[in-house]
Amino acid sequence: MEVAALSHGHSDHTGGMAKLTAMTGRTGLPLVVHPAAFQSPRYLKFSEEFKVYFPPFSRDMVRQAGLTIIEAEEPYPMLDGTVLFLGGIPHTTDFEKGWPLPHSRKDGKESWDAIEDDSFIVMHLKDKGLVILSGCAHAGIVNTVQYAVKTTGIDRIHAVMGGFHLSGPFFEPLIDRTTKELQKMNPAYVIPTHCTGRKAIMEMEKQMPQQFILNMAGTKLTFQ
Repeated sequence: MEVAALSHGHSDHTGGMAKLTAMTGRTGLPLVVHPAAFQSPRYLKFSEEFKVYFPPFSRDMVRQAGLTIIEAEEPYPMLDGTVLFLGGIPHTTDFEKGWPLPHSRKDGKESWDAIEDDSFIVMHLKDKGLVILSGCAHAGIVNTVQYAVKTTGIDRIHAVMGGFHLSGPFFEPLIDRTTKELQKMNPAYVIPTHCTGRKAIMEMEKQMPQQFILNMAGTKLTFQ
């Protein structure tokens, strides 16, 4: 293993770093991450009286786990340029407005947390197109794919895989539009996982049956 990339700084994505060092037997493994991942405090604000705080995530925690931090707000090439970490994702669609609950506090002032650290990686499979791997797609999976196409200059998409964050009352109304936009992009495969949600996964299987792959824990996929 030569490098790792972090999708964003939420606690369900930051665990296991010390274990990664132990498993690889290597200290100083590079970790590519958007610098906004380290902002703190971060919390979900349901009301003024009810806020759920994320466990803190800091640069010291990463270093203590034995990794070397590479901070990237812009696209950053990894593995001799064969894999691209995209950094911050522009919000360009008219329907992916973000999650209203996350907030953060800086210099004593509270503000909405747009989760600017949300990122993804993309690879170009020769003669097939882009393979896009998302963590949570807090920026919106359509925004994410569009940014991959714009950045690479390649509009052929082989696979879109990962968390699409379409579960719960804020995002389920976006399932139909998101599925239609993905259909327009016409990836060879769509592989929703993690935070996509059961309803969205079922709808994508229904609307894109030939392209849909059900991904489970332990699934191994090889693109060639």
